[in-house]
Amino acid sequence: MLAYQILPAGDKAVNVTFERQVSVAINHQIAQLQRQLTQLAVQGITGFLPAFRTLTVFYEPAQISLKALKATIDKALLDSHQTASSTVRRVHIPVCYDAEFAPDLKTVATKAQLTEKQVIERHSQPDYLIYMLGFLPGFAYLGGLDPQLATPRLATPRLKIAPGSVGIAGEQTGMYPIESPGGWQIIGRTPLRLFQPESEQPFYYQTGDYIHFDVISRAEYDHITAHLADYQVQTETVAETEVQYGA
Repeated sequence: MLAYQILPAGDKAVNVTFERQVSVAINHQIAQLQRQLTQLAVQGITGFLPAFRTLTVFYEPAQISLKALKATIDKALLDSHQTASSTVRRVHIPVCYDAEFAPDLKTVATKAQLTEKQVIERHSQPDYLIYMLGFLPGFAYLGGLDPQLATPRLATPRLKIAPGSVGIAGEQTGMYPIESPGGWQIIGRTPLRLFQPESEQPFYYQTGDYIHFDVISRAEYDHITAHLADYQVQTETVAETEVQYGA
């Protein structure tokens, strides 16, 4: 089991903090711990916030003491380690890399010394692990980008990035769920509504899932947009050994 610490974060939360690095193993441990605590349905635990190497657990001190909470987390970590799942969920997100949706595709290609077609092929090949959601509701920070595609953020961020835009910033790739300012290099767009606040499940994915970008044409993009209510996002449960994780 990975080394960890349980540290107070104010008077109604604790941070379960793992080793000072970003890794698939740590992310899986965080996801397993959250699942284990959710299944236990402990009275007094009010919510979770997973990140790259921490899981923040929110609680109500009137219902569970800090000492009892730490003991619960210790046991949940041990149980989650012993019963770790060997399967993961893969979520397919359709992406159009048409020039209208990819103002920075040429920049990425030039830096990588690749053609734009090669960038699209490399970007759409891996399964990307969702390390965390943040910055915006449903903004997924994805690990597994081909190192050759790594590109610095824009020197001057744009004031508006369209919802569904897919971009690269440094060694990560991600998706903008709503319109927002941003400095990521935009190389494509999905027609899906990535954030649906009116829904019981506002996102198609969660931390610990894998995202796979499926290349679609402009005609397919327009068709999905016109029939979005009928579109079914493809998901599948696969063995962890089947994941085509990038770097």
